[in-house]
Amino acid sequence: MNGFAAHGLNEDAFGEKTAGSEEGGLRTFDAFPKTKASYTAPSSRGGQWTVIVLAICTFLSFTEIRTWMQGTEMHHFSVEKGVSHELQLNLDMVVDMPCDTLRVNIQDAAGDRILAGEMLTKEDTSWKLWMDKRNTDTYGGSHEYQKLNQEDSGRLAAQEEDAHAHHVMGEVRRNPRRKFPKSPKLRRGEKKDSCRIYGSLEGNKVQGDFHITARGHGYAELGAHLDHQAFNFSHMITELSFGPHYPSLLNPLDKTIASTEDHYYKFQYFLSVVPTIYSKGQGALDTYSAAPPSAQTNRNKNIVFTNQYAATTQSGALPENPFYVPGIYFKYNIEPILLLVSEERGSLLALLIRLINTASGVLVTGGWVYQFSGWVGGILGRRRRAKQEGVLNGRPYSDD
Repeated sequence: MNGFAAHGLNEDAFGEKTAGSEEGGLRTFDAFPKTKASYTAPSSRGGQWTVIVLAICTFLSFTEIRTWMQGTEMHHFSVEKGVSHELQLNLDMVVDMPCDTLRVNIQDAAGDRILAGEMLTKEDTSWKLWMDKRNTDTYGGSHEYQKLNQEDSGRLAAQEEDAHAHHVMGEVRRNPRRKFPKSPKLRRGEKKDSCRIYGSLEGNKVQGDFHITARGHGYAELGAHLDHQAFNFSHMITELSFGPHYPSLLNPLDKTIASTEDHYYKFQYFLSVVPTIYSKGQGALDTYSAAPPSAQTNRNKNIVFTNQYAATTQSGALPENPFYVPGIYFKYNIEPILLLVSEERGSLLALLIRLINTASGVLVTGGWVYQFSGWVGGILGRRRRAKQEGVLNGRPYSDD
């Protein structure tokens, strides 16, 4: 009926094998039936597609492994545990006035007045020397100084990098000494017309005002009134940070210069300080949650407790009367939140599952795309053959 016998073919050869057949044995059960080799034909397109699929699997697998090695950075907000009392302030700046004409103080919300000028180190130096050095070397770090009114995409990128846990952990471990660098040596005949103020001091962890004013202004001093023409509050900030001193980390006001030609001038900086913990691994965060930072951060190398801050500025010239006090003012406020930045890495089992899912997805998708492309190619090929068969010697073919 179907022509198999006329061609000498046996239809039973395509049936299931049973125990009574010539091959003998039990009935064959195959959960994944295979195509006979005689029914397949290798093609260059199939080989090329196999190479492409393997290349994609390899690339995605290496990407997954690299992502797992680098870890994932997580940000958590919480309320700081325990009761904090002190806040360390680190300062390194140069003011274009002699040291004996400046007064450095802190007035906080608790009503305490801290004579910061007696706790910080003051050195007479040359303003011109510092201006010459600002772009000729990398004193105190790897970034050049810039004016506050300038936008620098490279600087913003560096600050963004310093906000990541892996970078902070690496910089802290590479700089265990945390010292302020020495002042550059004065050249022969150079005038000491400026003052470098640097060092660290402890203050109350409350809202406060750190300010630098002129002698006899802001606080009553008998016979110490300084002439207004001697004022020049132009300044260069090498570092201003809160918490442990990490000189390699770039803060918003680090490496900045603010200058003015007016004598009676007031620079104001408004700082919002956010306590921050950088950690490596989930276990480090669990350690922190069990105790306040001051109890264990110094012993755990996987935890760094410090502070970040955002800064805004508002400056301008003042009328020369006793109601206004020129100078440099840093008004800081402690935010009532705690930021935890952790670098976490998933388990090896999770990585293995992702690799298997990635390879399986690529293989299945590749098979679908290969079948679809073959189906489209077959349709287009039949259409081309139909057009070629319908034309003979450049003229339409006809049976008449």
